[in-house]
Amino acid sequence: MIPAKGLILALSATSPLTMADAGPSFDCTKAQGVEQQVCASAELSALDRQMADVYKDTLAATDAATQKRLRAEQRGWLKGRDDCWKATDQNRCLTLSYQTRLVELQIRSGAVATPKSVAFACGDASKAFTAAFYNDTEPGAAFFTYGGDHALAISQRTASGARYSNDGVDFWEHQGEAKVEWYGTQMTCKPVR
Repeated sequence: MIPAKGLILALSATSPLTMADAGPSFDCTKAQGVEQQVCASAELSALDRQMADVYKDTLAATDAATQKRLRAEQRGWLKGRDDCWKATDQNRCLTLSYQTRLVELQIRSGAVATPKSVAFACGDASKAFTAAFYNDTEPGAAFFTYGGDHALAISQRTASGARYSNDGVDFWEHQGEAKVEWYGTQMTCKPVR
């Protein structure tokens, strides 16, 4: 016989509320394409729930014109996320897609302060390279500018130094020097003091 307290705990572990907290923000019985992968992954489901919360909060904090633009951007983001079925590593593609959009929404909402950019001297210095490190976003991120081009990269785990990456961009700073890959261009950069 299960003690009453144990029965309550056993039932609460399978309650609809607990199960809903484990899944994504959408109904998995209607999932198609990469949504099925999101439903099957605890990590991706958690990112999806976080996305739903941040998106809702961002919409609530903006005016009608901005809300219209954010809704259009979100539909575009969903189409891009759904294209992850084409990726070699679909899980990585989905994770980066969610993380990138989460950071974009946090920055857009004004929930985080815009950090001061750090200038770097890279190679022949024919183009300016700067980085703004968003340490207060979840996940951490960096906004890079190289010449007139921009990229948002997500903080990655590393044994030492700081690393940020996204499709086409990889930045790894260690002991005052940064190795940068910018859409096929390799650079070694140092912060300008």
